[in-house]
Amino acid sequence: MPQRSGLGKGLDALIPGGSTPREGGAIQIPIDSVVRNPRQPRQSFKEEELEELAASIRQHGIIQPIIVSPGAGGTYTIIAGDRRWQAARRAGLKTVPVVVRVASDQQLLELALIENVQRADLNAIEEAEAFQHLSKEFGMSHEAIASRVGKSRVAVTNTIRLLEASSAVKQALVDGRISEGHARALLALGSARAQEAALQRITNLDLSVRQTELLARKLSGHRPAPKKKPARSADVADIERRLRASLGTKVNLKHGKKGGSLTIHYYSNEELDTILEKLL
Repeated sequence: MPQRSGLGKGLDALIPGGSTPREGGAIQIPIDSVVRNPRQPRQSFKEEELEELAASIRQHGIIQPIIVSPGAGGTYTIIAGDRRWQAARRAGLKTVPVVVRVASDQQLLELALIENVQRADLNAIEEAEAFQHLSKEFGMSHEAIASRVGKSRVAVTNTIRLLEASSAVKQALVDGRISEGHARALLALGSARAQEAALQRITNLDLSVRQTELLARKLSGHRPAPKKKPARSADVADIERRLRASLGTKVNLKHGKKGGSLTIHYYSNEELDTILEKLL
């Protein structure tokens, strides 16, 4: 799978002097001395995937070393390779191959986020929470975050906005019952109760994103602005005025580039006869 712009250089760009692990560049350390990254954005792992990876590790070992940062008390914090580490524990390994790199708290979050974005492992809410941590805890602008993870600034901003949705909407998004487009449309509804009522209709009726946007507008009381009538030219208005004066009745002229129509109104048979005498 081709890497998205800006993602492939994650370790080199974020860890001074760092590099991706190469053959012979890893050391073996006790698996119990390795701890999870407290800033790991990914919280959910599929059981079947972990079991499959554990089975592969039992047979072939860990092919790609885990990248860690030295911590307190002889421990090492995972920068990249959380899933491999969890599978290795299931496989019963006593030691794991690691590449040691020094990283700050901010880099721990950035690198874990980059690794997961590269693999498309994060759900939308996990990604939004990681972006928000970078923004609020480390003062990174949405533009800077976008540059780090290879996304547009608008995409980062829209992802963070998903955190404004109600708990039920966020859970439906995590469960895959609705898309990010559905969730963003529901943000137009101010209260959690209104969002959840609309969510039920979306799932019951299998509404599209476009239908959800229309539903949200309707429930929020939004009415589309009426279309403005095209401005009438002075020439058309003058012709209508002259015809009204000549025929003594209401006249409407619609004029376009390829012709038009002339409507003459009458309100009795006698009035029709009078108009016909004038015209004929």
